[in-house]
Amino acid sequence: MIYWELFLAFFIPNIIGYGGGPAIIPLIEAEVVGRYGWMSSQAFAETLALGNALPSPIATKMAGYVGYEVAGIGGAAVAVMATVVPSLILMVAALGLLYRHRDSPRVKRMSQWVRPVIAMMMAWLTLSFLLEGVSTSGWLHTAIIGVVAALALLRFKVHPAFVVVAALVYGGVLLG
Repeated sequence: MIYWELFLAFFIPNIIGYGGGPAIIPLIEAEVVGRYGWMSSQAFAETLALGNALPSPIATKMAGYVGYEVAGIGGAAVAVMATVVPSLILMVAALGLLYRHRDSPRVKRMSQWVRPVIAMMMAWLTLSFLLEGVSTSGWLHTAIIGVVAALALLRFKVHPAFVVVAALVYGGVLLG
């Protein structure tokens, strides 16, 4: 039964999610944290931060980690398969259709309507992480991490992986 739940927890977000890994993270969080309760919001946020610091697509890393935590190696395999296979099937099926109609105004409009939805989902995820950070670490530490991260990314063009690692070190040293 746990394998079926793992499969559904990652299959559904990957079937209905549009826009790649970052766009489906809120959907995965809703399943993993909200529906099944396999992780707390804080643990999910930490897993996401660690996953963002590592190479490869975020959705498969999240699936592998959560699957392993819930049901061992078999769980990791099921979760990763549930993440990859739907995208592969849909991509192959839709590729021919989209390629034939790539210049269609309808296809272009569809893409334009989906972007704001993805932006709002990402904004909601960011807000929930901010509120979780404030409730567990306080305003001061959250503000310090946020301001330093923004400066490093925007002003000094530091790679995001280094910013995540620095935030993890800060949290481990001062908050751990």
